[in-house]
Amino acid sequence: MTDQKTMNDLISVMRALRDPDSGCPWDIEQNFQSIVPYTLEEAYEVADAIDRDNMTDLREELGDLLLQSVYHAQMAKEFGHFDIHDVIHDITEKMISRHPHVFGDTPAENAEDVNAIWDARKQAEKNETKSALDGVTQALPALLLSQKLQKKAAKVGFEWPKVSHVLDKLEEEIAEMRAALDNQDKDNQAEELGDILFLLANYARMLDINAEEALRQCTQKFQRRFRAIEAVHDFQALSLDEWEAAWNAAKKSVG
Repeated sequence: MTDQKTMNDLISVMRALRDPDSGCPWDIEQNFQSIVPYTLEEAYEVADAIDRDNMTDLREELGDLLLQSVYHAQMAKEFGHFDIHDVIHDITEKMISRHPHVFGDTPAENAEDVNAIWDARKQAEKNETKSALDGVTQALPALLLSQKLQKKAAKVGFEWPKVSHVLDKLEEEIAEMRAALDNQDKDNQAEELGDILFLLANYARMLDINAEEALRQCTQKFQRRFRAIEAVHDFQALSLDEWEAAWNAAKKSVG
C-alpha cells in the first residue's frame, strides 16, 4: 500500500520549494502576480476535464488547482499576512454562515430560497456597498463578467421588460456596426462590436443561458467539425461550394 499523502505534506512541499536557501530557484522568484496566469490556467483545465468527463484528468487537475491555493497562501505567510490554515478556516466559516438552512434553522424549500439566503448573507457580510454592481470580480472572462454585472443591475430594476426587446436593440446595434464598417473607423468598430457582444450576453442571461459556457460548447463544436474536414481535405484546394458541402457533411458525422 502506497503512503497516503495529506494536506500537511503538500504544505511542506511548497514550503521547501520556497525556501530561500535550499528551494527551487524558479519557485523562489515567483510572486502573486506571476502565479496568477497559472492559477487561471489550472481552473480552466479543471473545467476542461469535466467537459470531457475524464475523471483521471479531473483528479490530476484538481490537484494542480489545489497547489495554486497552497502556493499563494505560502507566499502570503512569508509576508506575514495569512497561511493556508487561515484560508481553510475562513472558507469553512463562510460556508456555514451562508447555509443556515443546513447548519441552522432557516427554512429553504427550493433552489430559489437558497439563492435568496445566499445573497442576503453576502450582503450582510459587506461593511459598505456603494453600488449595486459591487462585489463582482473584474478579472472574470468578459462574457461571464458582463452577465454577472447585468444580473446585479437587473436585481435593482435595470432590466428589459421583455426578452424580445433585446432582439430589437440588437438590430439597432447591428445597424450601428454597419455604419462603423462603412466609416472604416476601427475604434468605432471595436466599440460597436463590444456593444453587440454585451447585448448578446444579456440576452443569454434573460434566457437563463450561461453565455461563457454556450460559447465554449460552440467552440468545441467548431473544433470537432474542422478536424473532421481537415482529416480528409486540403482546405486551400476546396472551392467555396466544396468547403460548405464538407462542412455540412461534418455536421452530420461529428455533430
